Amino acid sequence: MSPYLLIADHASNHVPDDIDLGIAPELLNEHMAIDIGVAELAALLCERIGMPAILGGVSRLVIDLNREVDAPGLIPISSDGHIIPGNQPPFVSSEVETRQRQRPSTSLGTSGLRDARIARFYDPYHAKIARSIAEMQPGLLISLHSFTPSLKLKPEEARPWEIGVLYNQDDRAARIAIPALAAAGVCVGDNLPYSGKVLNATMNRHGEGNGIPYLGLEVRQDLISDAAGVARWADVLVPMIEGCLQ
Repeated sequence: MSPYLLIADHASNHVPDDIDLGIAPELLNEHMAIDIGVAELAALLCERIGMPAILGGVSRLVIDLNREVDAPGLIPISSDGHIIPGNQPPFVSSEVETRQRQRPSTSLGTSGLRDARIARFYDPYHAKIARSIAEMQPGLLISLHSFTPSLKLKPEEARPWEIGVLYNQDDRAARIAIPALAAAGVCVGDNLPYSGKVLNATMNRHGEGNGIPYLGLEVRQDLISDAAGVARWADVLVPMIEGCLQ
């Protein structure tokens, strides 16, 4: 059994048919809906290392699997300057209508739809991770994400890093990974462009909560947007990941 488990919260842009977010379909191909390149990179890393993966199966615009269950952004009402009409209270959408037809005696307001999405998507996802950890007893978790070269709302903020290594309290793997990546000639961010001390819900729960070392990776999305980029970054990351297992 592999000592590694890869987790990618934002690997899908899937929106179920009964949920109408009210946004232009092309926005589902942007970073606001999916971590671009992550599913492809995860597949290649798993193939080369021989490790299993758990990939989020729904767009973060439906529910953000990498947030605490009580976080305000769990069901985003806007993202990178775009309002998400289907997520505005009281969640007036085909999702409401469908569930009201199924349960005509029940009024589904804001909290009802929030609870429904948690029960439908969030809880099963995290339960699957918990079961896999209990069965595998992995020695290292790999959390894989991608980030934009710049935010549309803050185009003046440069993001020069090719990859960021994120962590909260447990920096065991990060302290191995950061110098290893730098030695490989990679422009690496130490808790950049996001800080794992702020955005680290999945690893806080399943890594730090279980005392398991984890490697939080944020790859810049333009570097893994095609097959050649994915292959190059797999070449970079495989030896680094294997070197982090203590």
